[in-house]
Amino acid sequence: MSDLTPDRSRRTGAVAADNRPPGRGVPGGRVPRPRSDGPPRGRAPLAVAAAVAAFGAALTSYLPVAIVLGLAQLSEDAGSVTGALRAGLAGWLLGHGVPLPTEAGPLGLAPLALTALVVWRLARAGVHVSRAIGARGGRSPRRALAAAVAVGIAYALLGLLAAVLVGLGGPGVSPVRAGLSCALLGTVAALVGAVRTTGVAGLLAERAPAALRDGVRTGLVAGLLLLGAGAGAAGLAVATGGGDAADMIGAYRTGVAGQAGVTLVSLAYAPNAAIWSTSYLLGPGFAVGTDTAVRTSEVSVGALPAVPLLAGLPRGPVDGFGAALLAVPVLAGMAAGWLLARRLVRLAADDRAPLGWPPLLAPAAVAGPVAGVLLGIAAAASAGPLGGGRLAEMGPVAWQVGAVTTAVVGAGALLGAAATRTFTRGPVRRSAATS
Repeated sequence: MSDLTPDRSRRTGAVAADNRPPGRGVPGGRVPRPRSDGPPRGRAPLAVAAAVAAFGAALTSYLPVAIVLGLAQLSEDAGSVTGALRAGLAGWLLGHGVPLPTEAGPLGLAPLALTALVVWRLARAGVHVSRAIGARGGRSPRRALAAAVAVGIAYALLGLLAAVLVGLGGPGVSPVRAGLSCALLGTVAALVGAVRTTGVAGLLAERAPAALRDGVRTGLVAGLLLLGAGAGAAGLAVATGGGDAADMIGAYRTGVAGQAGVTLVSLAYAPNAAIWSTSYLLGPGFAVGTDTAVRTSEVSVGALPAVPLLAGLPRGPVDGFGAALLAVPVLAGMAAGWLLARRLVRLAADDRAPLGWPPLLAPAAVAGPVAGVLLGIAAAASAGPLGGGRLAEMGPVAWQVGAVTTAVVGAGALLGAAATRTFTRGPVRRSAATS
């Protein structure tokens, strides 16, 4: 009887399918196929997903700016909701690298804390759009690029609209510049999130040579170590000049709320100060106005604006124990090379094979240019005019920072990797011999 059960069920199913009541399905008794001229069920159209994600990224990065600048504008007789909203739009555009025209000249010094928030939210937009269109884990470069470009286009329209709204109540901002800046930043940042979500990043890593993968990783580590050292030095300098910074903040007659806003605006420029400090440690230094220089060997500045972060500027060239700061970039490169060698030695020990010199020195050499590109881009993003006249030049020179970083990190990584390989060569060879 059990052998007849499957046949009976199949026959019952066949009869049920053949004896459907008329009027159901399509003529001829065929079951209709799913339509292929639209997105699959449960997936959103690309344009809709990109528009929603871009608007969400813009809103979540704009609201903090409007609140902070609203506090900074508060005083006993000044400040309004409309002014705060318009100032928030202007500050939001400034965070995207869009210069703002002012009475004192163009303001193009972007607050990188805001820029970092924008990049993070746009990367999350790329993640959300990739998931919404069903590209998650598909390893399709085309779909990842489509998601990023769609976010960039939607974000460009929002930037253009923001520029138009800012121009309605004050000096005009170039809508073309705003649209192009938002499009570029939106596409690049969304692409970072899209390639991770779709798995394209893993696909590229698998196909790249091992020396390139290890070199990129080591270069990024060295660059982050340098930025961390610069941030620590900048924090120490501001803390040392904390009294002057407090006096500058107190000079703003805007009440407690306004002074809190000024403090938050200063914190928005803290990443800029960290990058400038890194350039100072590397040697090229930075400018705080035309014909000025702040380096370990020279400090030449004139009258400075009342900005709390500038209270930590050095008074003169380094000497004595301060000269030890010059070794920090080399030590950062050596630390990155040490981490690289330790990782490769461990992998060689697991494989019971000796670690040769080419697989070690090649990624160490690649680390220099990678760190140089990273620090060069950071230096370019942190610089810009703070007005006209002598304040038209603020920050480091990008190509100088990139070139010095390449040389210092490359030499340090090679030295650290070679030293680590030399001192751990015996255990690796012994493990290979025991096999």
